[in-house]
Amino acid sequence: MNSSHDIVMVGGGGAGLRAAIAVAETNPDLSIAVVSKVYPMRSHTVAAEGGAAAVIKDNDSLENHINDTIAGGDWMCDQDAVELFVNEAPRELTQMEHWGCPWSRELDGTVAVRPFGGMKTERTWYAADKTGFHMLHTLFQTSLKYNNITRYDEWFATKILVENGRCQGVTAIELRSGKVEAIAGRSVIMCTGGAGRIFPFTTNGAIKTGDGMSMAYRAGVPLKDMEFIQYHPTGLPGTGILITEAARGEGGILVNKDGYRYLQDYELGKPLDINDPNHPVKKSMELGPRDRLSQAFVAEREKGKTISGPYGHVVHLDVRHLGEKKIDKKIPFVRELSKNYAGIDPVYKPIPVRPVVHYMMGGIDTDITGATALPGFYAAGECACVSINGANRLGSNSLTELLVFGRRAGTAAARFALENTAIDTASLELQASDEQKRIGRNFFRKAGGTERIFILRKEMNETMETSAGIYRSEKSLKETCDKIKELKDRFSNINMEDKSLNFNTELTSALELEFMLDVAEAIAYSALERTESRGSHQRTDFPERDDEKFLQHSLAYQSDAEPRIDYKDVVITKWPPGARVYGKKE
Repeated sequence: MNSSHDIVMVGGGGAGLRAAIAVAETNPDLSIAVVSKVYPMRSHTVAAEGGAAAVIKDNDSLENHINDTIAGGDWMCDQDAVELFVNEAPRELTQMEHWGCPWSRELDGTVAVRPFGGMKTERTWYAADKTGFHMLHTLFQTSLKYNNITRYDEWFATKILVENGRCQGVTAIELRSGKVEAIAGRSVIMCTGGAGRIFPFTTNGAIKTGDGMSMAYRAGVPLKDMEFIQYHPTGLPGTGILITEAARGEGGILVNKDGYRYLQDYELGKPLDINDPNHPVKKSMELGPRDRLSQAFVAEREKGKTISGPYGHVVHLDVRHLGEKKIDKKIPFVRELSKNYAGIDPVYKPIPVRPVVHYMMGGIDTDITGATALPGFYAAGECACVSINGANRLGSNSLTELLVFGRRAGTAAARFALENTAIDTASLELQASDEQKRIGRNFFRKAGGTERIFILRKEMNETMETSAGIYRSEKSLKETCDKIKELKDRFSNINMEDKSLNFNTELTSALELEFMLDVAEAIAYSALERTESRGSHQRTDFPERDDEKFLQHSLAYQSDAEPRIDYKDVVITKWPPGARVYGKKE
């Protein structure tokens, strides 16, 4: 039996819940569906550790936050969106306080803030080092008071439903039964998060497979700035589990195999001549932006200064000098993770870390209300690109982004739903039936398939890491484009042994891989066309930033062959592009 609501939210994490609350507050009579392939408290927002950025202290200013964000994004940010974001951020974090989020406090009772990479002053609110956990709890508990929110937990959305030129819902599989239904809505908000699982080493949870991005891509909505993939410089080897930037914000340092604090030899990514009498030791060092720190790791590895381990090369994150009392108060989860997943106690030993894929700056192209080119279709959170993160997101901006643009998308989608009441129920039910047949035809009733899901996924992971990772080139990217095309061809010949309908994890893995191959394609082709280096996109064959040609957002459109890449100008208002400089000469 198909269902109908006024607004359909796809994704039950921070952005989805904030959007649902915004809709409920706009009009209590609107029926809201929250469709999530996991129970909302298992959404990836729960894994965020370090904090959320917003101006609150007297020594800070909105102008400073705007400048840090734009420079951190290497002038790829839309400045109107950044200005709006920074202005609305304090209100959103204060609202979280009123809903019960337990922000850490100073001795005088004011909200505590900590330094974060790329931020020139302390403005990151935090709840110890489980900020995402507490934020998601707060949003989830707040959502429970609204009777007009209906949750579809463990329903996996597979397709955007388009009829009469506008979005009118989604199809989704109820994982418990395997049935595919249309969940109709006058408007839809996509809040499905990123796609870090395209890469082998990632801080992302297993559910972050680019579902929403791929569904939008297939519906003709462009994916913007997909070439910009953020590596976080401190992930645990093997698991990819994040060691939060808060560990460096509280005073942790990065050292190479000689115990040397190597970032002093870099202009936060660009090697310096250590024999230069004017050689600057950068004050920022560990609190430089994530792209620069990850690039410095590669340079150390090439110099033979990293430590070889069972999961590749690592450096050490040393927090021992902070002392047990401060570690247990400020970063207790870092200690817990290090003990459980690296087998060391950071009070006594340094933590082995390596760069791991953490965040996607690109995503579904939206305006500052969350609206896309498809009427009735909105997006917010990591799956969207508004764009405030440009070529490199500053740590602690993302949790605030969930709130600011989740609320704005919810308000805009509610307004659209009130103005566009008609839903073509018969057509949507027919589309749902066609989707059920497609899934049955492609996965259940197929005979003679020879390809295995895990082999294709492993090959996708390998080509993305080696050829579209921290450093890229025309040769490596062309190889990846060809490989992704090959994998998509081979995917049509997969062998799925599990034919059951109830909680079929093999089917879920197959659908997720299909989504990831779409997103990987958009990343590789967008990166191939951007013949410059900017932020997290570093081309060894084009090492300089090219504002004259590439102060533009890339737009990837799906086509029958390779994707079509178009461009549109970055919005520049009051902050013209300049040199990206961190720290001062001693």
